[in-house]
Amino acid sequence: MIPDRPYRLILNRRHGTPGVVVLPDGHFRRARAEIESWPGYAPTPLVPLDDVAKSARVAAVMYKDEGGRFGLGSFKALGGAYAVARLLITELARRGVANNATTTELEQGAHRDAARDITVTCATDGNHGRSVAWGAQRFGCRCVIFVHEGVSQGRRDAIARYGAEIRVVPGTYDHAVRACAHEAEREAWFVVSDTSWPGYTEVPRDVMQGYRLMADEAADQLDAPPTHAFVPGGVGGVAAAVSVQMRARYGAAVKVVVVEPEKAACLLASAEAGEPTTVEGELDTLMAGLACGEPSLLAWQELERGAFAFMAVPDESAVDCMRLLARRRSKVVAGESAVAGLAALLLAARDPLSRAMLGLDAESRVLLFGTEGATDPETYAQLVGSETGAG
Repeated sequence: MIPDRPYRLILNRRHGTPGVVVLPDGHFRRARAEIESWPGYAPTPLVPLDDVAKSARVAAVMYKDEGGRFGLGSFKALGGAYAVARLLITELARRGVANNATTTELEQGAHRDAARDITVTCATDGNHGRSVAWGAQRFGCRCVIFVHEGVSQGRRDAIARYGAEIRVVPGTYDHAVRACAHEAEREAWFVVSDTSWPGYTEVPRDVMQGYRLMADEAADQLDAPPTHAFVPGGVGGVAAAVSVQMRARYGAAVKVVVVEPEKAACLLASAEAGEPTTVEGELDTLMAGLACGEPSLLAWQELERGAFAFMAVPDESAVDCMRLLARRRSKVVAGESAVAGLAALLLAARDPLSRAMLGLDAESRVLLFGTEGATDPETYAQLVGSETGAG
């Protein structure tokens, strides 16, 4: 179905060991209730990929298609905007402006002057920054977004359309994270990051609670529990959120496989080392949303025990899978980062050793998280080909 290409696969030797509670269930219920109340909310579709299941010799493959999420094109809409809302409500109470402000009041312009005095900021490869900018515009605060020089102009423009100021940083995503943190401290801005580090965990925790809704929706939409969930890596936030929610819904039954680009596999490297490990270098992967060299502290606290395995796949396999989905009779428009899990499944499923390591067989039911649509339509068209359309 796609060509054979080299990949890396390791099992997590710490899988199943006890650990800290990273995402309390009570806070998730609050996040779910808030996001489900937003105008335009609807669960994204769960698409059966029967042709993929046949090729992979498994019982079923289901693809959670996040391309239509709130019109932002990715699952990130669930996290960044929710965290902006929580931060504003908390800060308005701290300043004595409103003890119990609601997002509805903020959208209607209540406390407008006070909200405008608050600036939120983050570093991004594209999708998270778009969500933070969208949330800032909706709820009435100022927004400054840091991007590294490798972020495409299309992704920069998509963020700017929501009124954010864009600042470009030389280097990689991790350089942008550090520049953002430095400027925020100097200017007394509020960082709304999807990665976390010692001393900075509460806002990223809100971001990840928002992400859990994607996995919760998928569980509601499935006819039978999955045996495997393949989820993109990056800094690990979404993978950790999926891991937590799979355990909340199904106990320890689901094998969570975390998939990264071979050129930015910091989570796999961390699993090999047994501790959070930074990957140095240019991180020049086509999977822009996963071009991260340093794991999130919170995410690693979950994944070091919750992930069953880690895989690293080549960029060429991502492009193969984008084209595969685009050329199906029931077309699925998937961005570069969305297909990491699909690539991992198809590559591993044809190798007897990998199948055995992952426990893939004819009874397996695989859940894939397609985390974005064509968030950069120009790049999508270049990679997939004009005959399929950019979507």
